[in-house]
Amino acid sequence: MFPAAVRAIVFDVVGTLVEPHPAVADAYHRAAGRHGVACDVAEIGRRFRSAWIRQEAIDAAATPAFATDQDRERRRWREIVAEVFAGAPESDAIFIDLWESFARPAAWRPLPAGVHLARAARDAGLTVALASNFDGRLFPLARAIEPLSWAEHVFVSAEIGWRKPAAEFFRVVEGRLGLTAPEVLIVGDDPELDVAAGRRAGWHAWDVATASATSRGRA
Repeated sequence: MFPAAVRAIVFDVVGTLVEPHPAVADAYHRAAGRHGVACDVAEIGRRFRSAWIRQEAIDAAATPAFATDQDRERRRWREIVAEVFAGAPESDAIFIDLWESFARPAAWRPLPAGVHLARAARDAGLTVALASNFDGRLFPLARAIEPLSWAEHVFVSAEIGWRKPAAEFFRVVEGRLGLTAPEVLIVGDDPELDVAAGRRAGWHAWDVATASATSRGRA
């Protein structure tokens, strides 16, 4: 089912192989409640999306664009939480609560479409890797959660120094895999950060939902 030239399947993580459980807005709502902050779940969701887009724009406008490190990733999330709970003096305590919560395996659950493709890649004898716009918390998570634990390599933007969709991110990953661009396939859920950026880098690129549905139809 995979292109003949491909030797490694590189999976995005959040939204592809796993998702937050409970959902982000619910997790933020619960964390706020633990610190005595009353808020509306729908409003949290709206503010979160706005804050996320703002941080992506900040990275895109930086020089160089999409450069990152562990400090930047922690600051990104601190600023997102501060924007979601604007005006609440407890926002920093909520941030620490959420940062620690999402570092726990119990905060994540596998996604069937991604699991199906990861299993197919493994059964086909291909190298399975993770490549995510995440921070150092992903390394212990990847050892503790299936299907993340199936990966032979874990590539994290905060450690690489670049976030997707930067071309440098893809060059570093293929270099560490010891492969050329046509030998790598990225599977993800984001049409720009995963699929379009992967194709610009010369990789094969699949949308996880479409690829999983297609492969099941062939079975």
